[in-house]
Amino acid sequence: MNTVLDFLARITWWQWVIIAIVVIAIRDIFFNKKHIITRNFPVVGHFRYMLESIGPELRQYIVANNREELPFDRIQRGWVYASAKNQNNYEGFGTDRDIYQNNYIFINNAMTPYKMGVNHPNINDPYFLPCAKVMGLHHKRRKPYRPASVINVSAMSFGSLSARAIASLNKGAKLANAYHNTGEGGISSYHKNGGDLILQIGTGYFGMRNEDGSFSIEKLIKLVEETPTLKAIEVKLSQGAKPGKGGVLPASKITEEISKIRHVPMGKDVISPPYHTAFDGIDEMIDFIEEIADKTGLPVGVKAAIGKTQQWQELAKKMKDTNRGPDFISIDGGEGGTGAAPPSFADHVAVPWTYGFQKIYKIFKTYDLTEQIVFVGSGKLGFPSQAAMAFSMGADVINVAREAMMSIGCIQAQSCHTNTCPTGIATQNKWLQRGINVDDKAVRTNMYFRNFRKEFIEITHACGYEHPCQFTMDDVNVNLGDQDFTKTLADSYEYHKVKVPFEGVRSLQKCEYLGGNYKRKTSEKSIELDKVRY
Repeated sequence: MNTVLDFLARITWWQWVIIAIVVIAIRDIFFNKKHIITRNFPVVGHFRYMLESIGPELRQYIVANNREELPFDRIQRGWVYASAKNQNNYEGFGTDRDIYQNNYIFINNAMTPYKMGVNHPNINDPYFLPCAKVMGLHHKRRKPYRPASVINVSAMSFGSLSARAIASLNKGAKLANAYHNTGEGGISSYHKNGGDLILQIGTGYFGMRNEDGSFSIEKLIKLVEETPTLKAIEVKLSQGAKPGKGGVLPASKITEEISKIRHVPMGKDVISPPYHTAFDGIDEMIDFIEEIADKTGLPVGVKAAIGKTQQWQELAKKMKDTNRGPDFISIDGGEGGTGAAPPSFADHVAVPWTYGFQKIYKIFKTYDLTEQIVFVGSGKLGFPSQAAMAFSMGADVINVAREAMMSIGCIQAQSCHTNTCPTGIATQNKWLQRGINVDDKAVRTNMYFRNFRKEFIEITHACGYEHPCQFTMDDVNVNLGDQDFTKTLADSYEYHKVKVPFEGVRSLQKCEYLGGNYKRKTSEKSIELDKVRY
């Protein structure tokens, strides 16, 4: 034994390298039956796979220019990063966008911008921008809710995102007076850091399911009673990345904590069905919504990516006839998605947000229902110019997912589906998660939302309006790439947005249903806003 150890000790480092290369070569030539490249080109063939594994990073940082990367190019990511860090998010020397490309957005500014009065709320708080509508007010829910921010955190589950990522987003939502959609994975302790919550009910009914996987209204009621920050409930019919397909949580990713939160067993894959088992058809869905609203007192809405519209026609007609149904509708674009999805679904199933939203809005406008519904937009809308377009088309608030992830450090590595996210945001790997400083990332989330709202308010004022709800379909043009050059949204999509009732930002500030963490006085002369100290 000592002789062997002495022999190994006399081997130099470069001899060890040669031995390793020889072993790899023998393996590649004689034992490798799967990979052609490494079998035909032993040893050196491995460099091909190494380069392929870091290909996205090489293209992102070395090869691609500012406008080439997808789904978010370098300019977009740079704006989110700078806004989240509260740094200079301006650009110099003019735009380097191709302003002649198809569907390029042009916002029509007014000759004279909107002028704020001496005591206007946005003078004291340039970030104050709540929703102009109240969820659940028309249907007389016991606990109506006015979102205190027009931009909020979209649905991303604990399980899909890491514990520290969820905690960062929720703390950031609290600081920004925004709401945080839980995603279908249920409410975890990381969601309970003070931010307003919207609970999403998916087809797996996680956190509110019986042992056989069926929906339990009793467990939902208990969940609502235990979560004072819960403001509304969203029934997910489908989502942008994979509409009509359920998710899969592999057994290897189910920790004891996730098992407890989702009410699922350990050691077994958890598969969400593509459809709901608690209801079947439009009538039963409306009954399901009304039962939840009655038992919890909260506004209830639905979320869907858009394809066929026949059932939406049926829903609108029944809502008109019965005065029952969802309080808000979240429209997700086919271009959305933060988790794992088959390419065929992510690339081809469901239409982009602008196409889907205009279809649904026109249906509900036909039945004169737009005033009683809060329309939520989701799908790459996390930039002020995109938000202006969305509000012009009829959106009342927007939800952001990937943009919110970028605000806490996402680098668009596109490894969300591999559990190897290098930033620790979309992984359950404890080692990778340790890099997330929750308090620091919460401030960054907060600053992204606040700087977004500030710039959005400035665009709104530049167009002559006090609040984005006043945007019309004639305020935004899109490039058609032909001899007509551009058309307004009204001409392009052949409808006009219904005017939103609005009495001024001051009236929103005084609303008893206003969410977030604003402190309000009952005095009609003034309202004191809670100032967040950073």
